[in-house]
Amino acid sequence: MEFGVFDHLDKNDRPLARYYAERLEVIAAYERAGFYAYHVAEHHLTDLGMAPSPSVFLAAVAARTTRLRFGPMIFAAPLYHPLRLLQEICMLDQLSGGRLDMGFGRGAAAAEIRFFDVDPAQTEQLYEQTVAFILDGLRAGAVTVPEEGGKRRRMPLAIPPLQQPHPPLWYGVHSPQAGERAARRGMHVIGLDTAPELVPCFDNYRKVWRQTHGDAPLPKIGIGRFVFVADADVEALRVARRAYAKWHASFVYLSQLMGWKHRHPRPAEFDAIAADGRAVAGTPEAVAEYVQSQMRATDANYFVGQFAFGDLTQDETLRSIALFSEAVMPRLRH
Repeated sequence: MEFGVFDHLDKNDRPLARYYAERLEVIAAYERAGFYAYHVAEHHLTDLGMAPSPSVFLAAVAARTTRLRFGPMIFAAPLYHPLRLLQEICMLDQLSGGRLDMGFGRGAAAAEIRFFDVDPAQTEQLYEQTVAFILDGLRAGAVTVPEEGGKRRRMPLAIPPLQQPHPPLWYGVHSPQAGERAARRGMHVIGLDTAPELVPCFDNYRKVWRQTHGDAPLPKIGIGRFVFVADADVEALRVARRAYAKWHASFVYLSQLMGWKHRHPRPAEFDAIAADGRAVAGTPEAVAEYVQSQMRATDANYFVGQFAFGDLTQDETLRSIALFSEAVMPRLRH
């Protein structure tokens, strides 16, 4: 079993310059703790995401780490010019010494898509076109671009990716159909839904993987969960309830402002999301038992914790990470 990190990079009460500095220190702690990868979300004009340009933030991550893999979960592909995104991917892969993982998606909310004057009804087509252009360019080391007079020219990439033929691919799954698409493209997957909701997604993923890739080893099949670890259950719950309330306020910021419903809602109280299995707060022993039960329920092979959320202080987050790495991870690896 391997362990990763998912981060919305949701806003707290610190000034943003301090916020970014502290979060980068936390990410360095993930590397020291032995996590496999760091996955960051992309959101726009909302308190839910302070990384509207994942490439910019991940360049800072690359400069402060040496082993940790990292990447967007996801790039909202319909919002980018394909050539611009392709070149940013190649730069990040080179800057990091080949530690970039690529996640692509259509975007989490229709409102955020419209901010870019993009029709949400067109996102599937734009996603397919953008991802196809990027993957073709990475594999071929060249792209076809327009020039004067309506002609098109084949141009080599000035900056190729370091990882060949391209960095690993990731996809966020919410349905069996998404599991099928990811398996056919050889993508790793992460799901943030409940175990009963993820089981059919992952079952279909494994079925299609075997059909299309035979006996090749399965990629990472990950579940993402809120996690807070403390020395005592009472203390863990007290802090997690407080921090989750702040995270949830950021989660519903846009929907309350603009009057729309989330496609993938989350309960407002920590106890409710813990009860449906998408969060845990407790001692290392309790958290280890929880992780093991979630992995068995979904037959996943990659556990992705959301350790920094809401108004958790840097000290609270670092202590939780330390307890998880020192007392939870060893129990689950042996």
